[in-house]
Amino acid sequence: MKLRAPRTGLRITTILVSMVVGVVAVILCCCIFLFLDRYRSAVVQNARTYSAQAVSQVSNTVANYLRDMDQAMELVEQSMSESAASRDELLTAFPEFRPEVVAVTSYSANGALLECWAPGHEPKEEIFCNLSFDLNTARAKGTSYMTAPHVETIFEGYYPWVVTMTAPLPEGGMASWVSLDLSFSSISSYINNVSIGQRGYCFLMDEQGSIVYHPQQQLLYSGLKAEDTAALAALEDGAYDDDTVIYCLTSVPGSSWRVVGVSYVDELVNRNVEEMIRLSFVLAAVLLAAALLTSWVLSSLLGRPLRGLASAMENFETDADHFTYRPVGGTREVQELSDSFGHMVLRIQRLMTTVREEEINLRKTELKALQAQINPHFLYNTLDSIAWMCERGRNADAVQMVHALARLFRISISKGHELIPIAKEIEHAESYLQIQKYRYKNQFTYTFDVDPDCLDYYCNKITLQPIIENAINHGLDLLVDEGRIDVRVQHEGDDILFCVQDNGVGMSQEQIDVILRPEARDRGGIGIKNVNDRLQIYFGKNYGLHITSEPDVGTCVEIRMPKIREGDYETK
Repeated sequence: MKLRAPRTGLRITTILVSMVVGVVAVILCCCIFLFLDRYRSAVVQNARTYSAQAVSQVSNTVANYLRDMDQAMELVEQSMSESAASRDELLTAFPEFRPEVVAVTSYSANGALLECWAPGHEPKEEIFCNLSFDLNTARAKGTSYMTAPHVETIFEGYYPWVVTMTAPLPEGGMASWVSLDLSFSSISSYINNVSIGQRGYCFLMDEQGSIVYHPQQQLLYSGLKAEDTAALAALEDGAYDDDTVIYCLTSVPGSSWRVVGVSYVDELVNRNVEEMIRLSFVLAAVLLAAALLTSWVLSSLLGRPLRGLASAMENFETDADHFTYRPVGGTREVQELSDSFGHMVLRIQRLMTTVREEEINLRKTELKALQAQINPHFLYNTLDSIAWMCERGRNADAVQMVHALARLFRISISKGHELIPIAKEIEHAESYLQIQKYRYKNQFTYTFDVDPDCLDYYCNKITLQPIIENAINHGLDLLVDEGRIDVRVQHEGDDILFCVQDNGVGMSQEQIDVILRPEARDRGGIGIKNVNDRLQIYFGKNYGLHITSEPDVGTCVEIRMPKIREGDYETK
């Protein structure tokens, strides 16, 4: 047969797809470049303005908080110059009209706590660390000063987050300094809720670059996040940006604090990018619709015969047995392809029929050979045991063994049927175990746990016996203690699951692999591998045996096969 030279050239569908993809790619690239050129600078400027506004609002809020603190401190200083009764009355009622006041405390010249006005809370008898007042700092400052936010430590079981303002008192009195603790929770909550974009935030630092408050202080303490405050402290108030981050700095009036806003260019730009992408998608969809319409017209005129031939090839690949080819029309080249494909279909179907018949005959021959491998030693040993029982006068036991042996071979023959009811297979396994229990002088026990709904389904005959034989010969024979074999049959979805488990010596994974290896051979009976081969020949590779074992613990063999009713499979 003369071979045709391979054809070269592009397919019509390839040309159409290339045109569509090329046009869409060019338009999308133009849209992206237009977006980057037109919007990036504007978006960055808008981000700087937005960040500056947010930082300015935070600065004004903090400034108002500090002004309120100064006013409160003035009232406290004035009260300290009044009489003790008037002072106590004022400072005791002070937190009622100024809820943010946590405590007012006075200290002696050597830093000892003299008095504390905090309704509902009493200071500790021994204060090991007072974060609200430090004598050395107070002496060094000489004037009013304010601490960074900290936890109140002078009370028992009460630890609010506060900022402390300390002022010196005129000489002549018992107290040399007075401190005002104000709750910082409102400011911290406000700063925590400020967001510049999705990931942007604000924080407070002083003029030296030390962080006063940061909404992510836990990450800073743990080393998972860092702020370059030294570099930020050297910058003037204003907005600064690089490729990824925008920093906006504003000083808080009347204090040494500065508000720093941090925002990210990429997320602010991405919002506009998404809008442009959506617009590009709409435009691309219009172009795709126009291109698809054009390609449909062209393919209707030129590609319909080729699509018909390709569809016929797909149908033949899907169901070659029942495929009937109908020639397609078109140009001369298409007709030649159609005729050649029709001849090929006929030849392949004839070859498939021949191969299938040979395969069926081969499988039947293999199954008959597998079933013929019944161990003659088992029959010899059983008959020898029956003879021994008769010689010892154990006629009743001998009769039971003879009946069990008869049932065993009657079910094994099964009138030539390969598939038998599960009830018969269980009876076959029980007969085998009964014989072996006599032979091994009751060295093991066995149980059957069978779901009654499974008994009417069909299975391959002589499936359980080789597994049980292997468990006795290789698992329980070397066992010192009493052996045990448990046989279970149950539903699992559309399958039936047999399980044979023993408490024998077990196997390693290498031994399991050898048993199921293709070249493995078992001299005892039909053998485990042969059982697995039979199941897969009948039902496919998804069914068969699965072995799990642990040395000195035991072995479990699972046998999976589909649910089969009488008549579902032809007698083989």
